[in-house]
Amino acid sequence: MASIRNKIYALFALVAVLIGLTALSACSISYSPRGGSLDYTRVKTLFMPDVTNQATRVYPPLAQNMTEALQNQFTRRTKLSMARTNDADMVIEVMITNYDLAPLAVQDNDLAARTKVTLTVQVHYENKAFPEQSFDNSFTSTTDFDSSQQLVDVQDGLLANMVEDLVKQIYNATVENW
Repeated sequence: MASIRNKIYALFALVAVLIGLTALSACSISYSPRGGSLDYTRVKTLFMPDVTNQATRVYPPLAQNMTEALQNQFTRRTKLSMARTNDADMVIEVMITNYDLAPLAVQDNDLAARTKVTLTVQVHYENKAFPEQSFDNSFTSTTDFDSSQQLVDVQDGLLANMVEDLVKQIYNATVENW
């Protein structure tokens, strides 16, 4: 009798293991470091014209640097092909609308100890495969530097960090849907 009971327990244990394995194989976590939540069966191409600069304060290399950073981000992190016309599956148009400096932390002598730098872009994003994801939004990055420094000495480094921040914001809003 004990032998039959042991065989029944073994059979139940085997069934439990098989059910557990089946349940685990039905659950899967999908993570893709390339392209976030893009459905590559429906979205294959991206049109991204050069960034335009409409800010009143113009730093000539800024628009080109941002264009290159955006294009590099999307070609490195997605499988999208860059299109030459706006009949692509996705369109991302970026315009620099504000590049400004403002005094911060005014001291006793009425001079600012720090200077705040603000960079704002307007983004038109069109997703033709999923129109509900399309948007027109503004993205801003700010930083500051010690006012004892000259802007010409720190501008390239500050703007490089701010462009990197804006590129991440745009990428997250368009590809990651954050």
